[in-house]
Amino acid sequence: MLPRELIKKIRKIEIYTSRLVNDQLAGAYHSVFKGRGMAFSEVREYQPGDDIRLIDWNVTARMNDAYVKLFVEEREMTVMLLVDMSGSGRFGSRKQRKQELAAEMAALLAFSAIKNNDRVGLIVFTDRVEKFIPPKKGKKHVLRVIEEILTFRPRSRRTDLRVGLEFLGRVARRQSIAFLISDFVAEGYERALKIANRRHDLVPVVVADPLEEGLPRLGLVYLEDAETGDICVFDSSGPEAREYQRLVRRARDEREALFRKLKIDFINARTDQPYLGALVSFFQARWRRLRH
Repeated sequence: MLPRELIKKIRKIEIYTSRLVNDQLAGAYHSVFKGRGMAFSEVREYQPGDDIRLIDWNVTARMNDAYVKLFVEEREMTVMLLVDMSGSGRFGSRKQRKQELAAEMAALLAFSAIKNNDRVGLIVFTDRVEKFIPPKKGKKHVLRVIEEILTFRPRSRRTDLRVGLEFLGRVARRQSIAFLISDFVAEGYERALKIANRRHDLVPVVVADPLEEGLPRLGLVYLEDAETGDICVFDSSGPEAREYQRLVRRARDEREALFRKLKIDFINARTDQPYLGALVSFFQARWRRLRH
């Protein structure tokens, strides 16, 4: 049985994200994530203004009157959530840790998906795939996905984005919408990202904390690497602090340049800012791009 506090947390996420989906995001999601094509629905009598290319000549010949075919969007899609559970996600200097932010983002995207009758699956990974939940529909399934993210205890603390992306290629044979939720504190994933983006509609969701971008001037501090456990003494007031900030900015710029080069739309989410704004900006930018 789940602890009472966890049940309350899942319920809070459900209520909050469901409200956001219903009020602001469901239509945007439907607009920017299209189905696989058009499926035949029915025929009806020809009306002035109908496209003559849609005339069903077999039915027309039998009925001695013109009939046209009607099509509807083949809406059902599969949404895969790839969630990085490595040790660096446990960090957070504001109201929540990066993993908690990742769980809320995943919940919001999952509820948007089931609102549009799509299936949702989950891949939890570190430097190995630690959990796979096959795609299904329904609110009960989505709540299981959220619970899994919030309660999961990974065996490894390290990160390898390639592992999650390559596993996606093995379990999702048909094109899916794939949200890669990670802080992207990783290297060597460029080729795997490129391959996954060719096969799927890949959307990186970058979760970050402001303290990672620059430490306050506190003098000498002890820092622990969340993925290796290594501890070092760091001068947060000296030149190495400025060099650290420069490296963080360069890594961010190179990552975003890679996304733009591959024509990948991405979402930046931070623990010190409401994530709704980041999602709305993403949907607006993607809609503008799809229109041109």
